[in-house]
Amino acid sequence: MQPDTVVFDIGGVLLDWDPRHMYRKIFDGRDEEMEWFLANVCTSEWNILQDAGRPWDEATDLLIAAHPDHEANIRAYRKRWPEMVAGPIDETVVLLRQLHAADVPIYAITNFAGDTFRQAQKMFDFLNLFRDTVVSGDEKMLKPERRIFDLLADRNGLEHGKLVFIDDAPKNIDGAIAAGLHGIHFTGPGPLRTALVELGFDVLAA
Repeated sequence: MQPDTVVFDIGGVLLDWDPRHMYRKIFDGRDEEMEWFLANVCTSEWNILQDAGRPWDEATDLLIAAHPDHEANIRAYRKRWPEMVAGPIDETVVLLRQLHAADVPIYAITNFAGDTFRQAQKMFDFLNLFRDTVVSGDEKMLKPERRIFDLLADRNGLEHGKLVFIDDAPKNIDGAIAAGLHGIHFTGPGPLRTALVELGFDVLAA
């Protein structure tokens, strides 16, 4: 089935998000300490539970109880969250705006805590261009679970086979394909533009 609708991931595709952008300021050149902290305290496994809907206060209190000596740095994770976003991935945003200007239906599915996503929307206007965004923290489901792709389709009357999903994580692309969507593994704006053109989307001009 020929796709006619584009579904974006956000972090790593449209936004350059990495906790290191903020923690480098805190650790001030002590990169080994920073990497230890992110591997053993504020881990990706801890963070993904907020993406799945766990409240930040609960998550923070649990982590401080386990690591009381790191309280200030743990609290910084949520308090200074905007500093983790270095900015937009500009060339991908150009593609997003081109699709929007051409009246191509655009949507998003993102693993994102609900409150930080709304904060990001205020920071970056292009995050308001989507016809609908499925935010994992609001729905309490995560990519690559099939039900998150089904939710987008069911909520908006979309056919799975007409959707092309873009994500920087291969496991999420595998989940989308298993759900019946087309998938593009994001490795950079240039290859993304080429892949969209090959699927029939008119995004030739940079």
